[in-house]
Amino acid sequence: MPVASHCLLVLYGSQTGTAHDVAERIVREAKRRHFSSRASAMDAYNIANLIEEQLVIFVCSTTGQGDTPDNMKNFWKFLLRKELPSSSLKKMQFAVLGLGDSSYQKYNVVGKRLQKRLEQLGGHPILALGLADDQHDLGVDAVVTPWLKDLWDAVLSQYPLPPGIDIISSDICPPSKYKVKFIEKFSIVGDDIEKYQHNESTGDPNQKKAGPLCPFHARLLSNNRVTSPDHFQDVRLIKMDISGSSIRYNPGDVVMVQPQNMPETVESLLETLGQDPTKTFLLEENDPDIPLPPNFPRPCTVGWLLTNYLDFNSVPRRSFFELLKYHAHDELEREKLEEFCSPQGQEELYTYCNRVKRTILEILQDFSKASAAIPFEYLFDLIPPLQPRAFSIASSPTAHPGELHVLMAVVNYRTKLHLPRRGVCSTWLSSLRPEDGPTRIPIWVKHGTIKFPADSSLPLIMVGPGTGLAPFRSVIHDRCAANISGNVLFFGCRSKLKDYYCADEFEKYKERGLLKFFTAFSRDQEEKVYVQHKILEEGEMIFHKISNENASFYIAGNAKSMPDDVKGALIEVISRYGNMTSGEATQYVHDLERQRRFQVEAWS
Repeated sequence: MPVASHCLLVLYGSQTGTAHDVAERIVREAKRRHFSSRASAMDAYNIANLIEEQLVIFVCSTTGQGDTPDNMKNFWKFLLRKELPSSSLKKMQFAVLGLGDSSYQKYNVVGKRLQKRLEQLGGHPILALGLADDQHDLGVDAVVTPWLKDLWDAVLSQYPLPPGIDIISSDICPPSKYKVKFIEKFSIVGDDIEKYQHNESTGDPNQKKAGPLCPFHARLLSNNRVTSPDHFQDVRLIKMDISGSSIRYNPGDVVMVQPQNMPETVESLLETLGQDPTKTFLLEENDPDIPLPPNFPRPCTVGWLLTNYLDFNSVPRRSFFELLKYHAHDELEREKLEEFCSPQGQEELYTYCNRVKRTILEILQDFSKASAAIPFEYLFDLIPPLQPRAFSIASSPTAHPGELHVLMAVVNYRTKLHLPRRGVCSTWLSSLRPEDGPTRIPIWVKHGTIKFPADSSLPLIMVGPGTGLAPFRSVIHDRCAANISGNVLFFGCRSKLKDYYCADEFEKYKERGLLKFFTAFSRDQEEKVYVQHKILEEGEMIFHKISNENASFYIAGNAKSMPDDVKGALIEVISRYGNMTSGEATQYVHDLERQRRFQVEAWS
């Protein structure tokens, strides 16, 4: 196959895998246009080489309240260095595609900032900044697909194909990312599979620092439901043993959990694909631009792959259908998949897939003939890897030495589909029982969005309805263990009898005078009462602590409307008790935010 001499680099910052998926899509399309192309996480790329790159496509998501993804933080920090000359990237042509969610206040701010900074350093944009919105009816693809069409028009106008060379037809299946070599007469069964779970660490004090490539396998201590048995939501307080590990954390930090797929879903996929879980294989490179997954087991069993690596219970992205259609030899299945991939079929695809949260497993079962024809090595192209899940740490390193706690709602809801939708990680964690034998959970810790002040004498005002309580449980236990007062907590839930978790802990601190504790039980009376109403009721005290005692104000919880409602209540409090106009009070809160005295950790 003739290959043009042009190189195209795709750098991505991805938190949940969407930006990574788009980056791989760009690489596939670049190779159809005979470009030498590869994708890399920004922090995995040697940034010193950026000054020599001629053509770079950046794909980056915005996380939390305007934060960069974890695998982009060092890259971004380097780009912000003041000593970088304004001509640093004068050789580089680039385009930026931002992936965001307009339900968050700082929508797509990472993509916007990256675009601006690249231009400040002398880079030349070949296309306008793309801003994709996960809230769109068609998801990010509503922007990604037309943006990519414009991208290739711009790229080929700058770097035309050599005479006689045509774009490889989209009817031709691209080569698989990896090769698979099955090993005959070699099988792993039962407990023996544990020794192939790479880098397992169970408490060796000399181990490497726990991280994504080397998680610490924490022993499960307890797994208790903290909502009443008849409550609609199952919330768990999970305690893990981290004694003897390298893990150190502070209140406000986040624990990353690498989940497993549930056995019954693994069995279903094995049956759908017609695979034997004990079959053993070696994964090998098939493209010099695509390295093997780091620390992938050699050898690996099919059972381990489906249990620990492939995220087949996720809702697929459009690229899944684009790749599956190459293996659909049945005429009806192929026609339907091609329709899903066409511009005219996007609404039907959304109705079939995204609106009801249909999983990859269920789609493979629907398109059973195509599934049966998938070459095994293409599973790595079709199904994304399982991503770690982040939970605010709910324990205190002082009050709970050698332990790490998670306060977690089990994701379980219904759509029009027969089976309920279940969260992979929360379902797996909730199924674990210490009495069933030694259970180890792969974890590591990273800094969270919330950072509490180093000066522990300063008061904290914390608003944490539902599982937003987690980071505040951590810091309250930590401060109260040292007899530090000045803690104010607003907690909200539906009912005092149903989901008022950890109440006894906070009542104890309240009795000792270490904690002011206010509750909002929204369904226990005719009129609904939320935390923002309690903020207004206690406005005078709140304003006094902020204006006279240098208190910081924190919000944690669901991102839908609560953070904005609480912020609005705070602005009203400051306006009322600070004798300010609404505009002045809004600016006052903005100044608190700039000083890190107003912080929000929200999730959707």
